[in-house]
Amino acid sequence: MNLKLPIKRFITISVKASWDDENVVARNMHYWKAVWNRLTRKIQLDQSVIEGETTFKAATANGNAEEQFIVKDRATAYTSAQRSLMVMQVLIRTPFDDSDRVGIRRLLNDSTYLACFPLHEGRYDRPHSSGVSFDRRLLYLTWAHPSQWYKKQPLCLVRKYFGDKIALYFCWLGFYTEMLVYPAVVGTLCFLYGLASLDSEDNTPSKEICNEYGTGNITLCPLCDKACSYQHLYESCLFSRLTYLFDNPSTVFFAIFMSFWATTFLELWKRKQSIIVWEWDLHNVESDEENRPEFETNATTYRMNPVTREKEPYMSTWSRAIRFVITGSAVLFMISVVLSAVLGTIIYRISLVSVIYGGGGFFVKEHAKLFTTVTAALINLIVIMILTRIYHRMAIRLTNLENPRTHTEYEDSYTFKIFFFEFMNFYSSLIYIAFFKGRFFDYPGDDQARRSEFFRLKNDICDPAGCLSELCIQLAIIMVGKQCWNNFMEYLFPKFYNWWRHRKHKAATKDVTHLHMAWEQDYHMQDPGRLALFDEYLEMILQYGFVTLFVAAFPLAPLFALLNNVAEIRLDAYKMVTQARRPLAERVEDIGAWYGILRIITYTAVVSNAFVIAYTSDFIPRMVYKFVYSNTNTLVGYIEHSLSTFNTSDYKEEWGATSNEKIQMYASIAVIGEINS
Repeated sequence: MNLKLPIKRFITISVKASWDDENVVARNMHYWKAVWNRLTRKIQLDQSVIEGETTFKAATANGNAEEQFIVKDRATAYTSAQRSLMVMQVLIRTPFDDSDRVGIRRLLNDSTYLACFPLHEGRYDRPHSSGVSFDRRLLYLTWAHPSQWYKKQPLCLVRKYFGDKIALYFCWLGFYTEMLVYPAVVGTLCFLYGLASLDSEDNTPSKEICNEYGTGNITLCPLCDKACSYQHLYESCLFSRLTYLFDNPSTVFFAIFMSFWATTFLELWKRKQSIIVWEWDLHNVESDEENRPEFETNATTYRMNPVTREKEPYMSTWSRAIRFVITGSAVLFMISVVLSAVLGTIIYRISLVSVIYGGGGFFVKEHAKLFTTVTAALINLIVIMILTRIYHRMAIRLTNLENPRTHTEYEDSYTFKIFFFEFMNFYSSLIYIAFFKGRFFDYPGDDQARRSEFFRLKNDICDPAGCLSELCIQLAIIMVGKQCWNNFMEYLFPKFYNWWRHRKHKAATKDVTHLHMAWEQDYHMQDPGRLALFDEYLEMILQYGFVTLFVAAFPLAPLFALLNNVAEIRLDAYKMVTQARRPLAERVEDIGAWYGILRIITYTAVVSNAFVIAYTSDFIPRMVYKFVYSNTNTLVGYIEHSLSTFNTSDYKEEWGATSNEKIQMYASIAVIGEINS
């Protein structure tokens, strides 16, 4: 297994410095260390309850220069996670008949055994009768209990109890949460700036829209055919003020800041991960990984290994190609289903506008745009959650069909399938609103109008105040709604599942006096499986996409992400310590394919935020008007400058305006910043 234990060893570094310089440096370091300890005293772990992790520096503090192992006691030489890993390796390598078939996993696959899992150590909710505090109890008290939400994570104890893979996940999650503090503070300040300057000169366009006796009294063409009638510009007052909260001069600064932050986050994590890999001795862990039992079972051909000269299962290139074509076609089909759902949401939005203006009450008509936007976002969220459930089951079957050789290859293949689908599932509606909505619109009477109509998409136009407010509402509902739903399910579903299994087992037990053994109690807990961390990583990666890709439209996204992650760490810890079977300890080199996905999202976020500022936001058109077209170098008159005119005498009967509404005047189509939008 190539497990290594740390050793004590002295490394001498010679530095030329005067005695006074050394004293000054030592005093300064001691002073700032004391200041830092006082500031962070509340979040530090209680060293009287939990011991810190042994380090090389601490091991050599006594000045013993001999090379020797830090741990000499045979009983404590290996952690409980390492012991469970060793036992599992023995079970994997043990033959179970006279043939070449070996390993417990094959017996699990053919249902010879129901489960194979390490046991929890004692109970979490009360101390052991002997008075010994087991690691599970300590993890609950110092990590999983809700009252510890502001404390640092005891990663050394997590690694000792659950193994390297789970400890590395919580290390990454904690680092990501700490890094979210900076964009959360800056984004909140940008939002507060928008609130404070809502009535300032920078918001002159919104004031003009809200002025019922001035520019706001301009008559607008109907939003739809048949049912809709003429409107006034001041009816978009609410959306214009909402838009300014997220589309003000600080938005550009925040978008640039987030681009730098995302890149910095990746580089700092890469550095921290390298330190963790060295300290935890995780180098070249995956190079010695064995074949999956499923791969050996389903492989139809064998070949001679050129290195070991042993016979091994093999899958031909032609067989792999056929399997990839089948799985790729299934993934593309599901992507088309997602795009169809987005198109259905667009048609719903267009149809609802016609229904409301055709027969709705005064209150509903007055808030038709807001009502349509919110309900469309909620429907989109429901469709997203349903499609996610369906596709996750399909992705497992597709990955099994590909039959990857190792478990790492299996996880990577499954990861890319799920993320590619989820990217389209969660972000397609946001991409449409940000970059495509309103681009299909033609003015009434335009010769191109008849040729460009595509499934009535030309009627799906932005509010006169712009598309950014709708993008903000859509993003907020999907992001916050998804987080609340996931947290709700993570807390209640395991409790209900465990209660139901325990109830069924108790009802089937004939001897009511029988006391359940520890393995029976653990067996009725939720099985995390070998993909236990997949959903946790996926949830955080999708959140990272919300935080970075469209953050220019919703500066409060990092704040909501930070609050969610503070709860997420404790919820995941609570679930693993109290509600789930103890997962098998595993060793990994890094966070796997997720780092590559993080890089893709980061690079895409830079382009996405630039496009939001350029195409969706009104910042650039306002600046152009202010410094090029305005005589006073202000935004006074910007609204009228951005409008185009249409003579209502050219309005046709079939377009839907009633005779008493036809007025011989110029009705203006509000196009803030760009006439062709």
